Amino acid sequence: MRIEIICTGDEVLTGKTVNTNFSHMSQKLEDVGLAVRWGTTVGDDREALIEALRLAGARADAVIVNGGLGPTVDDLSQEMAARAADVDLVLDESWLGRMEDFFRRRGRVMPPNNRKQAMLPSTAERLDNPVGTACGFALDIGKARFFFTPGVPREMRRMLEEQVIPRLLARGGLQPVIRLKRFHSYGLGESHVDALLTGIEALAPEGGVKLGFRAHYPQLETKLAVRGADAADIERKLAPVVAELRRRLGNFIMAEDDETLEGVVLDELRRRQGSLAVVETFTSGQIAARLAPLLGAEAIFRRGTVSRDLAEIAAALGLPELGPLSPSVAEAVAEAARHAADATHGLAVLIELDEGADRIEFGGTIHVGIATQGGAVSRRARMLGGRDWVRLGAAELALDGLRRHLKGLPIAERIDFEKT
Repeated sequence: MRIEIICTGDEVLTGKTVNTNFSHMSQKLEDVGLAVRWGTTVGDDREALIEALRLAGARADAVIVNGGLGPTVDDLSQEMAARAADVDLVLDESWLGRMEDFFRRRGRVMPPNNRKQAMLPSTAERLDNPVGTACGFALDIGKARFFFTPGVPREMRRMLEEQVIPRLLARGGLQPVIRLKRFHSYGLGESHVDALLTGIEALAPEGGVKLGFRAHYPQLETKLAVRGADAADIERKLAPVVAELRRRLGNFIMAEDDETLEGVVLDELRRRQGSLAVVETFTSGQIAARLAPLLGAEAIFRRGTVSRDLAEIAAALGLPELGPLSPSVAEAVAEAARHAADATHGLAVLIELDEGADRIEFGGTIHVGIATQGGAVSRRARMLGGRDWVRLGAAELALDGLRRHLKGLPIAERIDFEKT
């Protein structure tokens, strides 16, 4: 099926709003085996929009249009869809009642211009929006089926999952029951994992499992998309592939599906009634920022110390002057942090940066220390790639080291991003 996505709005076209909706839609379609052939961005201009609709209707089988369903004068999607399909706009009384009730339940009177959102092309099939006032709709223009969705991300995402994707799958004659199994890893590059997983799709009975990747440094997401007759059929196909994938990637898998690395760490600490104190240099407090917002973190995450000055850290923790960075210094800082916060675990990530301007060869030496009541362990790594690359890598290395330690895994297993 040839699919096109059209994103509308002057703010998107000019770059004032980053178009995350396109990447989300394209990724979700790919996850269910539907590839996007074209992506078009068009501003709030009637002639430009109708030209884009007619062009897409001539070359695509299905088109998703995002944005332009609001109540203001620059929201043009309903009007231009009706023109492109050569039909009239008509009032959808049912949706008008839904909108009036939406405002009434919030103690407000619906503004008159919101009535515009209930004007739909006469041949349109309405698509429900349970979390907003902009209903979507579907209709044929040219030889393509068009699906018009709201620009508000949370409304678009709900409509895409519940309304659009099931219709696209049915239109393509594909099995409607789909599952996406995801594995999040740190330490192995995309090409390395691709080589490690060679031939893994063939392990699925009768096929039907598709392997894919999404690299977003410092993590890699490995995806298994499977389609089946029902949930039992999907599990039967997935089981041998998942078991083999876990075996091949081993300790580098840090989370699965909707889990996050920081969530796994917090859950492991909660399971053993533990607590944590963290010391960070040069990371801009990324570890603390990832842990602190999590549900229940207030009972586990005791203290975060963030500074670029080692002398300041030593003074804050009651340590003597720290010498050159080394594994033993990282262990001492982690233990001092743990003791000062009366925590069961201390984590320190101390970074010694290269000198000079930021460049691709710029790097840093990272020392991670982990302390518990039973002693301390450490890990040293050198990374290149520029300041941001080192900063992101250091935070991930430290959190993943703590995850490994909590699970009884080696914390110093060599990673692809590490330089000698």
